[in-house]
Amino acid sequence: MIRLWQIEWWKLKNYRPFMVLVMMYVLVFVLITCGGQLFLQFLKKQGADFNGIDPTIIPLFDFPDLWQNMTYLGSFCKVILGFIIVISVANEDNYRTLRQNIIDGLSKREFWISKLLLIFMLSLGSTLLLFVLGLIMGSLNASPEGMRHMFHSLDFIWAYFLVLITYLTFAFWITLLLPRAGLVIVGLFLYTMIFEPFLALFLENFPHVTDFIRSAVAYFPIRSLYHLIPVPFPKFILREFQEYVSLGETLIVIGWLILNLFLSYFILKKKDW
Repeated sequence: MIRLWQIEWWKLKNYRPFMVLVMMYVLVFVLITCGGQLFLQFLKKQGADFNGIDPTIIPLFDFPDLWQNMTYLGSFCKVILGFIIVISVANEDNYRTLRQNIIDGLSKREFWISKLLLIFMLSLGSTLLLFVLGLIMGSLNASPEGMRHMFHSLDFIWAYFLVLITYLTFAFWITLLLPRAGLVIVGLFLYTMIFEPFLALFLENFPHVTDFIRSAVAYFPIRSLYHLIPVPFPKFILREFQEYVSLGETLIVIGWLILNLFLSYFILKKKDW
């Protein structure tokens, strides 16, 4: 395992686009997950109020709700990590490094494992970053009562890690199938942010769609990831919301993870690079 990770790291450590994407991810991630309070302060300065309520008192960073808030926001940044996987896999085709590695004694199975190690490390690094940022933001903003619940609702941290692993393996097999970095990056972004969300919205609300098709939307690959960490913000306007990670949603995402792993290995075994 260590040898495979060293091979993967050696390919990436001096590759400038990789470092640029990592730095971009960290910057965007910090802004999105930690910038909510700044946004509320901006609204207050602009004279905004919510039925006479000061927007800055909305407890975005109070424990234990903080974990759901930050993991939900942070999950939108996963597409940048997806780009890293796309570039890493596509470069193997562009520079024929897989062929050379196989000549040097690396099997396709070991190559597959090396990419999974990259996926694991990116997911773990992002999860640890979110956890540390959560502790910092909570310590600075949480109420005394909230501090007593600092480590409640940590199931959202596990769910966030599962979301990343599943999404990045999704990007992995798609790039193996079509190893053209630019095309896959554009397609992955559009599918994640536009095509599937709008298709799901249409199917859920169009009156002539059957109940079977409407219920099938929950099993879409991207929609299932968003359902795993439910939207937390309705609670701020006193509306009912789901404040836990559903076992059913978890099993759906695990199903996609298993399928992604199978497809990536199957496609790799069939490819002749």
